Amino acid sequence: MDRQEGHEPAAARIDDPWYDALASGWGELDGTTAPVPVPQQQQTTGADESRSAADIYLEVQRSAAFQEVRSRYRRFVVPAAFAFLAWYVAYVVAATTAPDVMARQVFGAVNVAMLAGLGQFLSTFLLTWAYARHARLRRDRAALELRWAVFEQKREQDMSGGIAR
Repeated sequence: MDRQEGHEPAAARIDDPWYDALASGWGELDGTTAPVPVPQQQQTTGADESRSAADIYLEVQRSAAFQEVRSRYRRFVVPAAFAFLAWYVAYVVAATTAPDVMARQVFGAVNVAMLAGLGQFLSTFLLTWAYARHARLRRDRAALELRWAVFEQKREQDMSGGIAR
């Protein structure tokens, strides 16, 4: 960052372009979950100034806020992946073991296999929509706050160590 006349480098604020991504109104919590508390930044002392970026990331990874974001992710993804794979395997097994059932006419030239195949596409789109909605409502804000906390800690470390960016 270039130094401008009359401004100290420490006074300049480096903004994260993704931090305000939720400000457009699509990321509000739906009232079913509370916001995840973000770990507070620690004051740097003489011994703390030698912390590397890896140390900062490990500290955040061990934090309760990060663990909550990961837990929310797993609570959605594991059951959703299992259900989707079970539905897919059921379709394949039914197509190979019960061809008479799959060939049964539903209306016109449309049979059970065609409807189940279209159901595969529909379930893929529904699962994608559900994943995006879950991420937006229950993980994105907390993940962005964690990212901002890491960014601020690293920036403060760089500034205190004499490395202004």
